[in-house]
Amino acid sequence: MEKENSKDSAEKNENKEQGTAEGNAQNIKDFGMSSIQNPRGNIYCLTIVGQVEGHMLLPSQNKSTKYEHVIPLLVSIEQDEQVNGLLVVLNTVGGDVEAGLAISEMIASMKKPAVSLVLGGGHSIGVPLAVSPKRSFIVPSAAMTIHPIRMSGTIIGVPQTYEYFDKMQDRVVNFVVKNSHIKKDVFTNMMMKTGEIANDVGCIILGDEAVQLGLIDEVGGLSQALEALYTMIEAEKGCK
Repeated sequence: MEKENSKDSAEKNENKEQGTAEGNAQNIKDFGMSSIQNPRGNIYCLTIVGQVEGHMLLPSQNKSTKYEHVIPLLVSIEQDEQVNGLLVVLNTVGGDVEAGLAISEMIASMKKPAVSLVLGGGHSIGVPLAVSPKRSFIVPSAAMTIHPIRMSGTIIGVPQTYEYFDKMQDRVVNFVVKNSHIKKDVFTNMMMKTGEIANDVGCIILGDEAVQLGLIDEVGGLSQALEALYTMIEAEKGCK
């Protein structure tokens, strides 16, 4: 009888592990997200790639990250007792300002340990997303584009339009300054820099420069980001 119970229990565990693996593979395929179990702590990997999609649908051929997927996912991660930390992997060209800021604010307000890693690019609204976790990393070859707010579509040429642009820009600047070590005047000057980007205003910085300016915490890759996250998880467990 005991052997049968032991056999049933082993089969259940095997089926559970198989179901978890299949579910994880499906999440990677559908959303580019995965859950990683480790003796040091269970972490959730969230990838923000391509263009951040806002209220308007992007063409089907565009790689995009949909904010209506990410926001409820962040809520579930924060409330899930089985998840100990969040790793945010970024390779984005930017996208919708309000959608990007909404995701950034969600990550910044989480109590659980969170670390970001910029690979390839963290451009435009990718900058607030990169600095939103408690600790941020960037690989040496990654780039970040800092530029003023842009808007597409019909624009009314009245003073109120320019005031609205200023307010939108202040929201981005204030968030970045609050969640990083860069000074406001330095970030604003970089945003308004001329002569560096063809037919545009702003600048492009690489990994080492982003750290020197205080925008990103540290130059490092996947192993460094994971080690920092596990250290934060262990410290969190020690406080309980």
